[in-house]
Amino acid sequence: MKKKIVVLGGGTGMSTLLSGLKMFPIDISAVVSVSDDGSSTGRLREEFNIPAVGDIRRVLVSLSETEPLFEKLLNYRFNTTSDLHGHTVGNLLLTAASNVSGNMSDGIEMMSKVLNLKGKVVPLTEDNVVLLGKMEDGSIIEGEHNLTNSNLIISDVFYKENPTVNPNVIKKIAEADLILLSMGSVFTSIIPNLVCEGVVEALEKSRAKIMYICNMMTQPGETDDFNVSHHIKLLNKYLGKRKIDVVIVNNGKISEELTKKYETLEQKDPVIYDQSNVEALDVEIIASDFTMIIDENIRHDYKKLASYIFLYLI
Repeated sequence: MKKKIVVLGGGTGMSTLLSGLKMFPIDISAVVSVSDDGSSTGRLREEFNIPAVGDIRRVLVSLSETEPLFEKLLNYRFNTTSDLHGHTVGNLLLTAASNVSGNMSDGIEMMSKVLNLKGKVVPLTEDNVVLLGKMEDGSIIEGEHNLTNSNLIISDVFYKENPTVNPNVIKKIAEADLILLSMGSVFTSIIPNLVCEGVVEALEKSRAKIMYICNMMTQPGETDDFNVSHHIKLLNKYLGKRKIDVVIVNNGKISEELTKKYETLEQKDPVIYDQSNVEALDVEIIASDFTMIIDENIRHDYKKLASYIFLYLI
């Protein structure tokens, strides 16, 4: 029987991870946070009162086993002077599927059949949630998009109204052999999964180990000056009685030239692997060079990353 993995996250980090995991004989369930409210997703949320579709679209594409041409089609973004401007084909299809089926989960199921998915995609909630952030100066910012674009430092995130967690999320966590917290924006992709009533309780009951794939670069306003140990401590704060059991860290070198480019253009720095501090947290460490450069951008080598996770499972 295939081992069951539940991945909690959102954004491009999660979809990158899933692109690798789908290559292995494992049962994948991707739990996607649905608080994004920018660009095409934000407009569709406002018009149709649905959860965010953008991250779900990316995850569907990453788990799909259809032709690469279909991936291009789903990610195609209209550039026009009409109301279609900025919308992606995949976002529109997901919205239509949700309307036809009556809810987001059934809409995803409909799309999954068309895309021949290697795994299950589970929205965290069916509610049209609004993420709030408490900033270091005590102010409150409403909306994920505004949080991401703010120059202030986030100290906590929570929802405007407590969402009802999708029952399938709790079920998948209960059945899991391994729970993965994917790389990505900690405060706006991972933690939104952990501040919903029921999720942390389900994690506490689970016998599965919790594995965190640490980011390779810091996130402005979220994890400035963070080392690997800071990331772990932050997530542990939200995990209740549970703590991270295993951490995957990058110990590969990032060139000085690329480091300067990220620092100048995106205000990001490499996340330092502070080994002694991490070891003091009583966490199992999987360290290797996971760096991959694509179009002068630093990415995790998703095939190598997925192979390490698979080997850990077996």
